[in-house]
Amino acid sequence: MLDVLYEDNHIIVCYKEKGILSQKDITNDLDMTTIVKEYIKEKYNKPGEVYLGLLHRLDRMTSGIMVFARTSKAASRLSEDIKNHRFYKEYLAICEGPIKNKSMELEDFMVHDDKNNISRISPNGKKAILSYDVIKEINDMSLINVKLKTGRHHQIRLQMSNIGNPLYGDSKYGSKHTNDLPLQAYKLSFYHPTKKELMTFEKIKYDGLFKKFQ
Repeated sequence: MLDVLYEDNHIIVCYKEKGILSQKDITNDLDMTTIVKEYIKEKYNKPGEVYLGLLHRLDRMTSGIMVFARTSKAASRLSEDIKNHRFYKEYLAICEGPIKNKSMELEDFMVHDDKNNISRISPNGKKAILSYDVIKEINDMSLINVKLKTGRHHQIRLQMSNIGNPLYGDSKYGSKHTNDLPLQAYKLSFYHPTKKELMTFEKIKYDGLFKKFQ
């Protein structure tokens, strides 16, 4: 069942569950693009291939809100907004340990190692900027709200690890614990491609470690 938060003739906003790909890859595992296309095809009884514009991605183990374009015009306009930083994403994440600075902007340069599917800090990389605020601390865990200003591969995971607070259970980036990745894209704001109205969607799932902060 597809969790649809909003849809019209131009866009469709959905919630991606953890473990589902944003688009098909060599594994041929279940992906959101295919799921949404099948939903549109069945609901509107559309013959042939369904157009669907993938505008942004969420990592496989990140849950959260995604918007897709249903027309090429919508795809073009929203892609331009993303390019011009008029597309706003906020995340909830649970990090290891108390975080020294409770509110901070992080700016680094990152490179992506395709072969090993990991990102690293490097002076030769692309600029990565985010800001975070600590919401609540429980024992050796900190719940943070993250605002992304750039969208680099594994950006939140790498930048929080770089200040000594990796996501809880994220062993790829230095966590000493084992746990499903506690990261969800819970808030998405963008301007409607034809109405030009600012639209905001929020959905938080208190599952896994997030139950502790409910």
